[in-house]
Amino acid sequence: MKSRWYDYFWLWSILYFSLGFFNILFAWLGLIDFMLPLLIAIFKGDKYFCNNFCGRGQLLNLLGTKLKFSRNKPTPKWMRSKIFRYGFLAFFMTMFLNMLFQTYLVASGARGLKEVIKLFWTFKVPWGWTYTAGTMPPWIAQFSFGFYSLMLTSTLIGLIVMSLYKPRTWCAFCPMGTMTQEICKLKAKDALLKEELMCEESGA
Repeated sequence: MKSRWYDYFWLWSILYFSLGFFNILFAWLGLIDFMLPLLIAIFKGDKYFCNNFCGRGQLLNLLGTKLKFSRNKPTPKWMRSKIFRYGFLAFFMTMFLNMLFQTYLVASGARGLKEVIKLFWTFKVPWGWTYTAGTMPPWIAQFSFGFYSLMLTSTLIGLIVMSLYKPRTWCAFCPMGTMTQEICKLKAKDALLKEELMCEESGA
């Protein structure tokens, strides 16, 4: 199969974490991976980003399929269940909102900047070399540390389940995938309702 221009977006994931390792402010670039899937789902009504542009999914597929780092075992049913997917989405969004709250506290002067990466929302890793004090307002740096932690943790989870099961097992419960799927369902229902209304009007 001939390679398409977007088949190399796995390089984006590597570049993102590499840049953030040396300068935490690059963590803001991760918002692209947050906003694009939602915007495409809202305006196109499909998961085109997840299926074609997701650098993390491509990286997991590359490592698991081509480089054989995956056991390629079937994804457990409980990981694909609604309860787990929506539960993980709720947990993920809670951690995201907490990160925003911590950023607000720094912006308001209620607390100082913590130059720490938190892995799996638990383990604190000092990351001070990636930021020079005074370069940007503290709240911008605080958001960077928090967002990089979120992106790194979710990628590590993806790598773990990739090694145990199918390469793109992460995609089964990815929070962005769950949200875009719901947006697509709502768009489809809306389109169906509009079609029914048009049929009723034409038959009136």
